[in-house]
This record gives sequence, C-alpha cells and structure tokens, in this order.
Amino acid sequence: MPSDSVIHAAAGAAGGVVAMTATYPLVFLSTRAAVETSNEKKSTRQAVLDIIKREGFTGLYSGLNSSLVGIGATNAVYYYFYEKSREIVLRSRTGSKALSAPESMLAGFIAGSITSVAVNPLWVIQTAQATHTMSSDKTPSNASKKRLGFFDALTAILNKDGVAGLWRGIGPALVLVINPVLQYTVFEQLKNVLIRRRTAKLRAQAGVAATAVAILSDWDFFFLGALSKLVATSVTYPYIVLKSRLQAGSENARKYKSSFDGILTIIRDEGVKGLYKGIENKLLQSVLTAAILFAGQRRFFELSKAALSIRAAA
Repeated sequence: MPSDSVIHAAAGAAGGVVAMTATYPLVFLSTRAAVETSNEKKSTRQAVLDIIKREGFTGLYSGLNSSLVGIGATNAVYYYFYEKSREIVLRSRTGSKALSAPESMLAGFIAGSITSVAVNPLWVIQTAQATHTMSSDKTPSNASKKRLGFFDALTAILNKDGVAGLWRGIGPALVLVINPVLQYTVFEQLKNVLIRRRTAKLRAQAGVAATAVAILSDWDFFFLGALSKLVATSVTYPYIVLKSRLQAGSENARKYKSSFDGILTIIRDEGVKGLYKGIENKLLQSVLTAAILFAGQRRFFELSKAALSIRAAA
C-alpha cells in the first residue's frame, strides 16, 4: 500500500486540477494584467470583452493545458515533500502531533523550494501561452492563428533563450516560497485552534474522553484554505507580478538586474500601483482555488485511503 505521503501527493494533484479548471479564466486575466506595463486601467468586464472580441471565448482558456499539468505537478511535489517533512519533524520529537508555527514554516520552506525549482518550466510555458497574443493584431482571426499550443510555446522558449529560458523567473519564484509557507502555516495554526475549541466543547457537553479529536468538515477546510491563501497572496503579490513578467520573457523584464531591482524598477516606471496590477482577479482566483483545493484534497485523500485499505484487505 502506498505511503500517506504518496496518497497526499496524488490527492493534492487531483484537487489542484479540479480547482484550476474551475477558476482558470481568473488566472488568465490576472497573468495578463500583471505582465501589462502600460498604465491603462481596464475593468475585469472590459478585459473579458476585449479578449472574447479578439480571440473568441476560448481565448480565456489559453494556456489551460499547461496550467493543469503545472498545478497537478506542483501540488503533487509540494504535498509529497510537505508530508515527508512533517513526518520527519513529528518523529524527531515527542508530544503533540500538531505542528507548531516554526515547524509548519520549516516544512513549507523545504517543500516550496523543491517545488519551485522542479516545476518552474511548466509555469514559464503557461505564462508564454497566456500572454502570447497580447501584442498581436487585434483581429480575431489573427489572434486565433497566433495562439500557442503547449509544444509550440516550449519550442519558442527554447529557440529564444535555450534551456535556461525554462527557468526564467526562478529568482522571484524562490522568494515566493514564502507564499505557501505563509499559507500552510496560517492554515495549520487556524486548524489547530479550531480542533482545540471543538474538542473542549465536546468534553464540556458530553464528557468526551481526553483523547477525543474534533472532526473538521469539508466546509471547514474550504474556509480555512480560503482565509490562509488570502493572507499569503496579499503579502506576496508584488513578487507574483515580477515572476509573471520574467516568465513571460517580456522586454521590460529583461532589464531587471535582480528581483529587488525589478521591484524598484516597477515602482519607478509605474508607481507602487504597478506592483498590484491584476490583484483583484488574482485574490479572487487564488482564494477560490485554495478553498477548493483544501476541501478537495482532503476528500480525495480520504476516498483513496479507504479504497486502498479495502483493496489491501481483500
């Protein structure tokens, strides 16, 4: 029977694919807004209408294929190494089986760093697909012809920058390891508080034994996932903008000497607001994605674990 880490990885990949499929148009819109360097301000409605006019409704799903591969791989790698790190931490000490805030941060940092390096090429390809038609001719037919498939985008990147081009934006991507670190630390601590409160309530009301564990519902995971991602994305969004521009290979981003220089350049050229382009769509998308992911991953994990247990007993 596979280890819990492997089951968590598979469940995380499945939950991520479901969440990404449901929210992809918001990913597409926030990526384009982040890469755009002009000061023109468009509402979400106007941006959607412009894309549909130039590229058709399916234009909102440019890059979906690489995003599904990317989110599946990202979550599989992240959950596997997070759970492995969690197991190592818990085995190294006695006492509570809940991670403390520093322990959650350590596990998240290890998993996030490995994940960023491993799957960066997939997100470079997705960003290239999502932004490829931004500077194209405005007619629907031309935009449609110039839309890139997965392997077309891969070939274009390799031809332009070589293999190194697949790791464009790895600097801010590694800085953004703090995003899942914050997300999972906030999630773990809120989850621990909720479990303690419900356990205490059960004991007070029904005299439940001290070893009882409060059960969290799918809705608990949904809302805890949403809240934790809201905190993480709000704090780290400027680096999300920087990473998107570097991964898109835009000419403006090529002059950034470092991640910090990129931040300063954006502020100088576009003002502080340039660091937050597309944040409305990104917050909505990332919060919904995280909420669906946390609830879905838990459900997929429990179903997979039960099915494997029945198979092993047969």
